[in-house]
Amino acid sequence: MKLYEDLASWWPLLSAPADYAEAAAFYRQALLAACERPARTLLELGSGGGNNASFLKPRFQATLVDRSAGMLEVSRALNPECEHVEGDMRTVRLGRLFDCVFVHDAVVYMTTETDLRRAIETAWVHCQPGGAALFAPDFVRASFRASTSHGGHDGATRALRYLEWTWDPDPADSTYLVDFAYLLRESDGTVRVEHDRHVVGLFARADWLRLLADVGFVPEALPFDHSEVEDVTLEVFVGRKPGG
Repeated sequence: MKLYEDLASWWPLLSAPADYAEAAAFYRQALLAACERPARTLLELGSGGGNNASFLKPRFQATLVDRSAGMLEVSRALNPECEHVEGDMRTVRLGRLFDCVFVHDAVVYMTTETDLRRAIETAWVHCQPGGAALFAPDFVRASFRASTSHGGHDGATRALRYLEWTWDPDPADSTYLVDFAYLLRESDGTVRVEHDRHVVGLFARADWLRLLADVGFVPEALPFDHSEVEDVTLEVFVGRKPGG
């Protein structure tokens, strides 16, 4: 996917950190409420450009993991005080425990149940007993809606605008597609167009709860409370790790 590799440096112009404040506050409160122990440390898997972390780091000592070196470079500029680790959420093993584990929408790149279970297992092995993990997929199967959206931002010397088209060519499988068209304006005024296709995973609410329980978490689905989200069926998944 171009967005996370060749175009990674453009990320802040597609998705500005300021846009994450309300959602990050919700994730922070949900994690703290789920923990049976005082929570001080946080591991974020699939941390991307670090937008959520920029709001979570005042409360947590945060370690950020992403498989894209380019996105980690963006995040280091935004969050220089955080530890950054290049790694895949399915396989990374840091040999440490954290009070909280957070997996934002990067979890949608788990396109098979096997991969989703591996990501949940990674959260489990890094979570302190009495701690909690939170997963925030864009959709569960029941809440999926085809849609289009657009946006972008101006930077000091460059600018980006995008069109995002979310659709599902085969409702019988466990994936859907997100096609992006990017207009990228360079500092000299030249504009180029890039197309980027993302194949992402889609699972039923019951699948999420089953996999979390199979790994060992005590699972719960929480409505995603956000002023810009009208769909009351959107949910995040919290897993409590017993034993604190």
